Amino acid sequence: MPTHSGRITRQIAAVGALLLSATTAAALLPTAAFAAEADSVSTHSGATTEQERSRIDTYWTPTRMKLAGALVPEITPVPADDDTPDDPRPLPADTLDPGAVWTHGGAVTKSIGRLFFTFSDGYDGSCTATVVNSANRSTVISAAHCLRTVGAPATDSTWNHNLYFVPGYRNGTKPLGGFTIRTVATSSRWDADPAHTTPDDVALAGYDTGILVANPAAGGRRIADVTGSQRIAFTKPVKDEFIHTFGYPKDRLNDPSAKYAGSRMIHCAGPATPAPKAPLLWGEPCDMSHGASGGPHLAQFDTRTGVGTVVGVTSTTDGLAGGPANTLYATRLGDSAHRLYTWAQTRAA
Repeated sequence: MPTHSGRITRQIAAVGALLLSATTAAALLPTAAFAAEADSVSTHSGATTEQERSRIDTYWTPTRMKLAGALVPEITPVPADDDTPDDPRPLPADTLDPGAVWTHGGAVTKSIGRLFFTFSDGYDGSCTATVVNSANRSTVISAAHCLRTVGAPATDSTWNHNLYFVPGYRNGTKPLGGFTIRTVATSSRWDADPAHTTPDDVALAGYDTGILVANPAAGGRRIADVTGSQRIAFTKPVKDEFIHTFGYPKDRLNDPSAKYAGSRMIHCAGPATPAPKAPLLWGEPCDMSHGASGGPHLAQFDTRTGVGTVVGVTSTTDGLAGGPANTLYATRLGDSAHRLYTWAQTRAA
């Protein structure tokens, strides 16, 4: 078992941007070296056998899911359930929201969920992911840094393990079941030598998108047939376009100022603006923390139906990308993300 300090170092490296301080962030800029070689797709196999699927499904107990992301899980208390009452009334359109439990139902409560994984040192973490429209009805999108750190893709320790997606996660429950992951893909930019490149460099350069192909449910149904899906688009950002963001942030549970415990899905909404230190990233006012990584940034979101178009995934905060305090930035989906999405369509679950 690794030491706590060793584990914290690895977690910061793996989920980088959302844990870095503003002081550290000031020294980081997107590297120009990425332009030297073509961007391609790097892949990694997940649960490909029934035995492995069963093992992972058993691994993610309610308590383990609640504690995922705790810096010291051995002594961290299990967080209390969030019993904020639901509100069936639709949220008025274009309502600014800096961060609150989503209580208004709709398609987002099924197509978005918490993505769990185990770091190579054996500790558990979590991010957010979304089921999107796809030919294989099995495609899920998240952030690349939720899937791996930098390094050779053939090196197993550069990838996270025990990947498990729980759509509609709520207080340790699996309302629609849990889905193991058959295969994942990121941009080849993450294959960089860790001696010269960090996950933050790759994220700031606009390559922090990850694609997952989910295994079918126990009864054979593909994930989109169980959860529904969100639209997806690979378009240029528009300044001040009103964007809705969702995620499962999780603050340090031993911090008395902690606001989020990963128990419920959180919503933010506001006009999109580019990041001063990373103009390829665009963000909105939002106070979500790590755990929200990979969550969708939705354009043209209908608050009555809960359906929108995924145009980006959460990558970092103002601490790394600059801008006003409490701004949550997305890797916007462009050519690199489109390449990953196209690759996924050829992979049957």
